[in-house]
Amino acid sequence: MIASSQKTVMEILDGSPSQPFSRYAEWLISIIVLVNCTAVILDSVPEIHAQHKDFFHELEFWSVMFFTFEYLIRVWSLGAKTPLNPWKGRREYMFSAFGLIDFFATMPYYLHVFFPLFDLRILRVLRLLRILKLSKYNTALQDLFTAVYSERRAFGSAAFLLLIATIVSASLMHFAEGHAQPEHFGSIPHSIYWSIITITSGFGNVEPVTKGGEVIAVLTGFLGVCMAAIMTGIVASAFANQMSRKKASYMAQLRQVLADGVVSDTEREALKRLQVQFRLSDTEVQTMMDQAAMAKGDPS
Repeated sequence: MIASSQKTVMEILDGSPSQPFSRYAEWLISIIVLVNCTAVILDSVPEIHAQHKDFFHELEFWSVMFFTFEYLIRVWSLGAKTPLNPWKGRREYMFSAFGLIDFFATMPYYLHVFFPLFDLRILRVLRLLRILKLSKYNTALQDLFTAVYSERRAFGSAAFLLLIATIVSASLMHFAEGHAQPEHFGSIPHSIYWSIITITSGFGNVEPVTKGGEVIAVLTGFLGVCMAAIMTGIVASAFANQMSRKKASYMAQLRQVLADGVVSDTEREALKRLQVQFRLSDTEVQTMMDQAAMAKGDPS
C-alpha cells in the first residue's frame, strides 16, 4: 500500500503523462513560484516594503512551508524509484540539479531565522533562484542544457578559438596602446578585459587613440561577430537535433499505442500530455500519426 502510494505521488510530482493530477500539481507549483518571485522583486522597493512588509512576511512563511512539504514528500516518494534500495533513488534526487534547487528554495528563510543578521540582499538573490524550479516543468532550459551538452565538443573547440583570439588581440592592443593609455593597456591582463568586452559586445569599454589600436579594435570586433555566428550555428544545430530526438521518441510512443489498433482515453491523454511536453504542433502530430498508420498498413 505504501509502495503504491509512493509511486503514485512520485509520478504526479514528476509530471508523468499517466497521472492526470500531475498537470494540476505543475500549475500549482508554477503559480506559487511566480507569485514568490514577484513578491521578492516588489519587496526590494523600500516604499512597497514599508507599506506591505507584514503581507510579504506571511507570504514568505506559507510559501516556505509549501516548498518544504514539497521537498520532503518528493524525497519520501522517490523511494519507489528503487524499491530494493529506497535511499538510492532519494540520494539521486537530493544531489541532482533539481534536488539542489528545491533544497535551496527553502534555505533563505531558515538562514534568516537562525542568522537574523545575515545580509538581506543575499537572501533576496537566493529566494529569486526559486524561479529555476520552473525549468522542471518547462523544457526550454532542459533543451538548452541538453543541446549544449550534446555539442560539448563543438563548444569546446569554439571556446578554445575564443581563448586564442582573446589573448592575441589583447597582446596586440597592449603593444599598440600600452604607451598611449597605460592605465587601460599597461599590461596584457588589463588588455584582456578590453578584448573580452570587444569580442562579446562588438565595442570595447575604451576607445583606442592610435592608428594601430584602431585597426586592432576593428579586427577584434569583426572577430567577435564571427565567433557569435559560430556559437549561434552550434546552438541552432543542437536544438534541431534535440527536436528530432523528441519527434523520434513521440513516434515510438505513438507506434506502441497503435500496436493493438485501439486507442483508449488514457492513451490519448498520455499522448496529448507528451505532445505538450515536447512542444509539438498539431500539424506535426497529425503527420506522425499518418506516417505510423501507413507504416502499419492502415492508410486510414
